[in-house]
Amino acid sequence: MPTGHHDICQRFDVECLPPELDQKVGIALNSLGKVPLHAVRLPPENGTCGWYIYGGEYSDDADFYQPLHVAHLGEYCPSILPYLALPPGWRVLLAPSYEDVWFDGELLKHG
Repeated sequence: MPTGHHDICQRFDVECLPPELDQKVGIALNSLGKVPLHAVRLPPENGTCGWYIYGGEYSDDADFYQPLHVAHLGEYCPSILPYLALPPGWRVLLAPSYEDVWFDGELLKHG
């Protein structure tokens, strides 16, 4: 895992839960050039670490997200790496000179 994730978790006073490098994220590769960058962490399941990442506006298209191993995330979205150890229920919003990180309990509800 990249350096810096312990600093982020300490800053928000949460337990560090970094994903395993062989787990997968859901990432909207075609949207990554758009601003802002959104990331949400749901509870891990079926080999995923729970992170879903996209740029710009969300789409509910079935093929919006593609699976990507955490080990390759730095090649596509290095700015999110320091935040990956935030536990499920956290959201990250990044734009040039802007950062917003918050807990959203709704992400932990299944329904």
